Amino acid sequence: MNRIPRKKYSMAACALALGLAALGIGGCHSNPKEKGGSNAAASSEKQYAVRGKVISVYAKDGVISLDTEEIPGFMEAMTMAYTLQNPSIATELHPGDTITAQLHIGAQGAVLSDIDIVHQAMLNVKPTRLYHVPQPGDTVPDFKLRNQSGREIDLRQFRGKVLLLTFIYTRCASSQFCPLMSRNFSKVDKMLAADPELYAKTHLLSVSFDPKYDTPAVLRSYGAAYTGRYTKENFAHWDFAAPSMAELPSILNWFDVGVTSADGKILQHSVSTAVIGPDGRIRYWYPTNTWTPQRIFQNVRQVLTSEPRRNVRKN
Repeated sequence: MNRIPRKKYSMAACALALGLAALGIGGCHSNPKEKGGSNAAASSEKQYAVRGKVISVYAKDGVISLDTEEIPGFMEAMTMAYTLQNPSIATELHPGDTITAQLHIGAQGAVLSDIDIVHQAMLNVKPTRLYHVPQPGDTVPDFKLRNQSGREIDLRQFRGKVLLLTFIYTRCASSQFCPLMSRNFSKVDKMLAADPELYAKTHLLSVSFDPKYDTPAVLRSYGAAYTGRYTKENFAHWDFAAPSMAELPSILNWFDVGVTSADGKILQHSVSTAVIGPDGRIRYWYPTNTWTPQRIFQNVRQVLTSEPRRNVRKN
């Protein structure tokens, strides 16, 4: 089981991250510096110098998680997963590497260029805290939660079906985080409903990491709005649930979800979405918000039309 060291999240409020959703990296090589080149900034583009530490590297997805220092005039210190413009660069970065770069904010979104590795990680140093990073073939523990109907459920009860699981909290104000996860799950739910055979072999589960506020009544109202059935919703195919406060750290750690809060109301967090096979093992896992309903739907079809395997390639 692979484990990647990560420090405690220190992210800005989700709303401050809207401009970073399309973040990519311009280039990085063993001679570590490479200029932005042909993608010159437009005259209206804003640029910021950034410095941060690589927290996790998801080479198969072409994504890194970067803990940046405060960027004066733009955002406070935060940790987020960033999609790499050139996915092959992921293999050249390691958890613990400190980098500097130029952050370009313009018509093409947000792009990192001029990357320098200013300090390489000491890979033999044991981190103070380890987060589990889900890998294809990992058996998901039997976490227990309380759903929108006030009933205790556990993940084992979904064995025999493909379980689609994501993390949200109902007060999230950023359209690119929890609301996006819920909108996408709503689209997946409708796509599956159009195929009765697939619908019968799948289940959706949105897990809140805000159990103090997200009571069963709050989750019921939130969930029914996203299914579009409101008071007619029976939640037979899509549960909204939260773990107890005691169970919360374990489930967040296992699914690699970082959550912090400065005021107890706005939670700074990462995202995590998993496709779990009928045998209770991870088949696909997404640490960013860039997956699409079509991609998840295709994952479901692939899982159900193939023999169970421990090592399924993660797209």
